[in-house]
Amino acid sequence: MPCYVRPVADSVVLDPVDLHLLRLLQNDARTTYRDLAAQVGVAPSTCLDRVTRLRRSGVILGHRLRLDPAKLGRGLQALLSVQVRPHRRELVGPFVERIRALPEARSVFHLTGPDDYLVHVAVADMADLQRLVLDEFTARREVARVETRLIFQQWECGPLLPPGHAQS
Repeated sequence: MPCYVRPVADSVVLDPVDLHLLRLLQNDARTTYRDLAAQVGVAPSTCLDRVTRLRRSGVILGHRLRLDPAKLGRGLQALLSVQVRPHRRELVGPFVERIRALPEARSVFHLTGPDDYLVHVAVADMADLQRLVLDEFTARREVARVETRLIFQQWECGPLLPPGHAQS
């Protein structure tokens, strides 16, 4: 699991057909090209060409399967705010790699402000969360502080579109 920072790329110019395809695929990435083409009003071959272009240009990064953590025995989710000291470049890569390798870790964010990282975790219960914080975070020499916030509920938001494009 190599750690890398994706460079900020220039925006890709998207027309209304591209935007419609992105909306539909974000709602259901398993939609067939034939169904996408019918909903967007283009030929299936045109639809395939456009989606291929969106992949090649980096707009579409991949497809993921979403799982229910509770059904996998990880019914408790939390956000861990982590402060690392010293906060130096040579610690960032190894720290992030270690956290990403944890089976409980769902995502890691490198932040500005008083906390250096925000880590979303999914664990079995409170005892598992306590074990994770004590054994995998605060036991590390570079971790100065960990603050834990339990997640009561989570909602998905609408499709991601360029600024200025209305959701529909």
